Amino acid sequence: MWESKGKVAIVGVGFSKLSRKPEGTLGARCMEACTSAINDAGLKLSDIDGIATYPDQPFRGAGNVAGIDLVDIDFILHYLDLAPHVKWYAEIGHGMVTSAVLEAVNALLAGTCKYALVWRALHQPQGRAYKDITTNVATGDSQFQHPYGFGATYQNHAFAYRRYMDQYGAKREHMATLAVTQRGYANKNENAFFYKTPLSREDYINARMISDPMCLYDCDIPVEGAAAVVLTRTERAKALRNPPAYVAGYAQNTDRRPELLISQLIDYMKAGASLADQMWDMSGLRPKDVDVALIYDGFSPSVYYALEAGGFCKQGEAFEFIQGGTIGPGGKLPLNTHGGSLSEGRLHGMGHLAEAVRQVTGRAGARQVPDCHVAYMTAASPLTRGSGMIITSEP
Repeated sequence: MWESKGKVAIVGVGFSKLSRKPEGTLGARCMEACTSAINDAGLKLSDIDGIATYPDQPFRGAGNVAGIDLVDIDFILHYLDLAPHVKWYAEIGHGMVTSAVLEAVNALLAGTCKYALVWRALHQPQGRAYKDITTNVATGDSQFQHPYGFGATYQNHAFAYRRYMDQYGAKREHMATLAVTQRGYANKNENAFFYKTPLSREDYINARMISDPMCLYDCDIPVEGAAAVVLTRTERAKALRNPPAYVAGYAQNTDRRPELLISQLIDYMKAGASLADQMWDMSGLRPKDVDVALIYDGFSPSVYYALEAGGFCKQGEAFEFIQGGTIGPGGKLPLNTHGGSLSEGRLHGMGHLAEAVRQVTGRAGARQVPDCHVAYMTAASPLTRGSGMIITSEP
């Protein structure tokens, strides 16, 4: 078990508005999320002496203009006037934003800062199709894919998902349960992009195919917006406004290159099990202890793989496991109670972490899981340096 279990807590959560179109600048939205998180913790801007982020954009050809299509360390230092106070900062290039949160945890444990702010801001460019092939040049591995129309991330996921369906007998009707349940949660989440938009099983079944067998509602909803969290050591957290959400364990995966140029089902399972095992070992907890799961759903099949790799059900059983109300309100394992990336919006795991904090501190409103003490969350596919955390209500 991790010797520092429960010594760091998340004490503030903040969001900007999430939308499909830019309204103002991304920088302004990020500052809104950051100041909201600081206020939520009951702190002042001058209290923040550590900052971290994962600024990269998830699409090729981004302009990388601070405040417009990304928000980096320098932007927040300058525009929130934090430079006089900040003693530590980190800007992560791999592992999604949870890796930046883990850097903040380690900085707090080392005593290099007292209050750390971590944010993720995502830009949604206008007039760009939801695909990755934006060039007529193919180099490296892409020369064996792009000329044949295979190069979008969702195609990779569809390939492994088809294998899963053929191997275990899953149907699209099974996945409809996940999409519809998460949308129902989003309809109770004022931060969610689809807060006022319901989804029926018929909507899902009849949806436009993106890459067979994955339809429109199997893909996350890209948004313009930001979310942020504030962390501190436990001894300081207890004196603040909100109940602390304790970091009980975490994990990061190194990049896993698949044996073929496309990701196979076996690759997802091996990498996912490695990630989950690290978190169980650090925290000393097990699947039976978990009250709510916040599992990364950039593409819906990832939830199946993570449930199985994490030991919540046996391999090949996730599509049946989620049926019958298991993941819904009052179920055995409420899942993605904020709506997930499919319905709240794509924030690269920050929405999942924020919901984990809200659930274990009893601040999830109409989505609140009764008697919630342990939250299990993951960010990104474990094949792409995925990461995860276990958050608890007690240290």
